[in-house]
Amino acid sequence: METISFKLENFEGPLDLLLHLISKHKLNINDIPIVMLVDQYLEYIDNAVDKDMESAGEFLEMAAQLVYMKTVSLLPSHEEAEVMKKELEGRLIEYSLCKLAAGFMQQRYIGNNITTRKRMHIEFDNTYSLIHEPDELLAAYKNIGTKKVEEPIKLDSFNTIVKKRIVSVTSKIVYVLRNLYKTGKCMTDSLFEGMTDRSERVAVFLAILELTKSGRILLNDDNTEITFNKDYVKPSDNNGGEEAASYN
Repeated sequence: METISFKLENFEGPLDLLLHLISKHKLNINDIPIVMLVDQYLEYIDNAVDKDMESAGEFLEMAAQLVYMKTVSLLPSHEEAEVMKKELEGRLIEYSLCKLAAGFMQQRYIGNNITTRKRMHIEFDNTYSLIHEPDELLAAYKNIGTKKVEEPIKLDSFNTIVKKRIVSVTSKIVYVLRNLYKTGKCMTDSLFEGMTDRSERVAVFLAILELTKSGRILLNDDNTEITFNKDYVKPSDNNGGEEAASYN
């Protein structure tokens, strides 16, 4: 025997399916004809086949409620059926409003659990409301059209820039290599000893990077020790000769 499927492609639950049937047959959600709705509901789930029994329970429960409502409504005293019908109509109305809200939020969704609201129209008054003294207004009037004379730039403002010592990276490349020639290796921290000038320290750092990039020197795993690269091949161009002469 085939198992009834209740997680359908377009419906996430029994209320979703009921809303579809109400809309399809143009029924009044505020006065649902239970007899017609039960027949349509049962016919729809009979044609769906799958093995999702967890979701099937929700649809079977709704089917049982609809059948019970239909049965009670056929009795001479069917007040209970009317109460159940009103409860079902309230649930359907509430669910339909939630679907509308979800659709609205989906349109505003921009990703990462963030939504945007509709642009608000804010009314504001352009009337100038500040109060000024007459002398202040007169001074403002006299300044209209007056060209503002900017103060000349003081030469002292350039002193902090001009007086800074400029240290070339090339000079510090020679400095690093000379330290290596003494023992064949040196500690990275020792190259910065006694240096208080920022430009000099930056130049040494860039010199180490440049020598490492060119393959002339090697750094150990924790970057604390520098040694010559034994596999390094000197360039054969003129610059290489000049460099070797400078290092020696």
